[in-house]
Amino acid sequence: MASDLTLRDIEAAAQRLRGEVVDTPCLVSRTLSELAGCEVYLKFENLQFTASFKERGALNKMAQLGEAERAAGVLAVSAGNHAQGVAYHAQRMGIPATIVMPRFAPAVKVDNTRRFGATVVLEGDTFDDARAHGLALANERGFTVVHPYDDLAVAAGQGTIALEMLAAQPQIDTLIVAIGGGGLISGMATAARAIKPGIEVYGVQTERFPAVWNAVHHGHRESGQATIADGIAVKSPGALTLPIIKERVRDVLLVSEDDIEQAILMLLEIEKTVVEGAGGVGLAALMKHRERFAGRRVGLVLCGGNIEPLVLAEIIERGMVKSGRLARLRLDIRDVPGALADVATLLGKLGANIDEVQHQRAFTSLSVERAQIEVVVRTRGVAHIEQILAALRAQDYRAERVG
Repeated sequence: MASDLTLRDIEAAAQRLRGEVVDTPCLVSRTLSELAGCEVYLKFENLQFTASFKERGALNKMAQLGEAERAAGVLAVSAGNHAQGVAYHAQRMGIPATIVMPRFAPAVKVDNTRRFGATVVLEGDTFDDARAHGLALANERGFTVVHPYDDLAVAAGQGTIALEMLAAQPQIDTLIVAIGGGGLISGMATAARAIKPGIEVYGVQTERFPAVWNAVHHGHRESGQATIADGIAVKSPGALTLPIIKERVRDVLLVSEDDIEQAILMLLEIEKTVVEGAGGVGLAALMKHRERFAGRRVGLVLCGGNIEPLVLAEIIERGMVKSGRLARLRLDIRDVPGALADVATLLGKLGANIDEVQHQRAFTSLSVERAQIEVVVRTRGVAHIEQILAALRAQDYRAERVG
């Protein structure tokens, strides 16, 4: 029952966690506030030692284990951040830890978990596959399971984030929180509404894993196979957390992969902070539903920063394409010596920096005296691209933007 998790539980968790996890900053973002049309406050949980809020719930759970349970060891099933939180604090507490992760968990999370001394078992293609294997393993070997979300001690630990946010920024009247299995939002909604009954709490899920959205909206959306927000890629909400969400959360919103990518890029460019997919969904929801939050004082949790560098690089490049700062242009030119040099010179005069050139003769339908080239250029934006195309066409080049 939702009433089983109380403010007293979360305040007790805060006492256990004091000095053991980082009381991360909660700061106003002036630029994001202007863009979103409301006051935006960011809780930088990506600055925890393991770069995720998951440390809080893991430590609160393990701090309450008896000596025999500690000696037997703990087991966690996780896509990565919970794994690191359990492994790190288990190592500090001298508790043997076994972590079961999906086979396709991000390498950075797998490597970090091993670095904290845990035994890592990679099993299954999804979190749910890994969970089934992990529960069987725990039963076989007598491990205590530290669940990533469906445990009230874990949820209480996560709820300490709301205590810190409202202590630092008491004017916050709205919280937007990522939902996977529901541990984070259950704890935060319980704490926030107990302290400030009028506060509104919204949850966010990715369209590819809408389990809690389905439960709240009586929907029937299918879950996908993968999402950039792998930390919240959960197909079934927690049995303990779902009633809390239904009772204490105003609504659950959905965001697309594109929305999440844009949020990651905005936080990188504006706040100079790195978040993973799950860490960006709060901002993604805020920007997608501006009208719902207009004029409010909104707190967002940047809940994790463990993103693969190559994924981040790809997001940056795709973002540059969407904003018009990187463009692929296709030109039809005369196939004579110096023609390519003339194009390069003209592009330079127009302020376009060439990244890549493909010069094609054979694989084209053009006549044999002509050639097709594609150039990837760095530009100043969409308007600049149009200026470049207009100038190329004025020189009798048949030019178009590709993609």
